[in-house]
Amino acid sequence: MLDREGYRPNVGIILVNDDNLVFWGKRVREHSWQFPQGGIKPGESPETAMYRELFEEVGLLPQHVKILGRTRDWLRYDVPTNWVRREWRGSYRGQKQIWFLLKLVGQDSDVHLQVTHQPEFDGWRWHEYWAPIDEVIEFKRYVYERALTELSRFLRGVESMGEYQARAVEMRKALQNKC
Repeated sequence: MLDREGYRPNVGIILVNDDNLVFWGKRVREHSWQFPQGGIKPGESPETAMYRELFEEVGLLPQHVKILGRTRDWLRYDVPTNWVRREWRGSYRGQKQIWFLLKLVGQDSDVHLQVTHQPEFDGWRWHEYWAPIDEVIEFKRYVYERALTELSRFLRGVESMGEYQARAVEMRKALQNKC
């Protein structure tokens, strides 16, 4: 299901723990990491799709999380042509996403990556809030930055992206000085 502009409706999920660390999932048999995300089926609301994707990819149920917020509007990214299936070229541009910020109210042990026959992730970890912007595949970076920035207002105690970047620079300098 594509909109008139060639974007597939999708949801993205930023799951945080009590320390404002984010769930960071390693894609099956790849060395790439990302937030949980997935398509919205015809007739499905973004919230319903989010809960379905959360279960399919992370194994969490609605009682394991609390919705803290969502993006106001769709955030879009274009997929490079060489990543698009041949049969979709010319009509498919990328994804438009509504992003949800969820708080884990369950336990880490509630996460189960193998609940479907085709799991999305084969590993996961808690990661610093802003770190995914620099680590996700290039064409998703802008959307990750917009989603994290917009949704950070729902969290207490999370440093700004500028503070995080300054701290990262200082840490790199300290490491270089040790070598």
